[in-house]
Amino acid sequence: MKILLCLSILCLTAGFGRAGEASKSLRVLSWNIHHGEGADGKVDLARLAAVIQAQAPDVVLLQEVDSRCKRSGGVDQPVELAKLTGLQQVFGKAMDFQEGEYGQAILSRYPLSDLRIHRLPGEGEPRIAVSAVAETPIGPVTVAGIHLDYQDEARQLAQAQVASAALLEIATSPVILAGDFNANPDSRTLAVFGQAPWSVVAKAGPPATHPADKPTDEIDFTVVRGLATVKSTTVIAESVASDHRPLLTIVGKPE
Repeated sequence: MKILLCLSILCLTAGFGRAGEASKSLRVLSWNIHHGEGADGKVDLARLAAVIQAQAPDVVLLQEVDSRCKRSGGVDQPVELAKLTGLQQVFGKAMDFQEGEYGQAILSRYPLSDLRIHRLPGEGEPRIAVSAVAETPIGPVTVAGIHLDYQDEARQLAQAQVASAALLEIATSPVILAGDFNANPDSRTLAVFGQAPWSVVAKAGPPATHPADKPTDEIDFTVVRGLATVKSTTVIAESVASDHRPLLTIVGKPE
């Protein structure tokens, strides 16, 4: 009986410890989901949702998301992923596509407000950043996803500059920005976010994110303003569900 009582106390204490840590930090997952299509050519949202749930994120920033597009079966992917993960969702349209819409989504454990779509300059595929304010245990945080051009370096740089300026202009709260920058770590694009008040979060472990089966390119990043890194960004070793690997970053209030 004494042993069982001690074990119960230890379990309760551990639970309180985890709850205490959760109240001081925010788990943020970012992922280019390739409209749900995996390396096997199958569109499988349940598979994506399982990967997301395994990381127990508070906020999820998703790029290349379809909403009612023919190629992905006419499914409203943000709504379906929200159902599968038990999270709230908002969607930002980049463009009309195949009788539906294509863009980015934000999933959140906490209430979201002030959804904004920041249109970025340049010809070709329309590019956007999407932001919303999440009411989290560490206070209001502006959470934003981004997906930049991959064909023209000058256009990509201009998009990064516009996105940075737009987020700094609207955000009175701390900001976490993550997504597919289509740029390498020493590029001029990443240099935009490598100077105050921004900070690019360092990665722990193998940093490459694309292609997912045997990644060689480090093009997905997490950037913060007014937040401290509790745990460096980790590239999740998921090689099938998309053509990118997801990123997990844990942030908190600065001390």
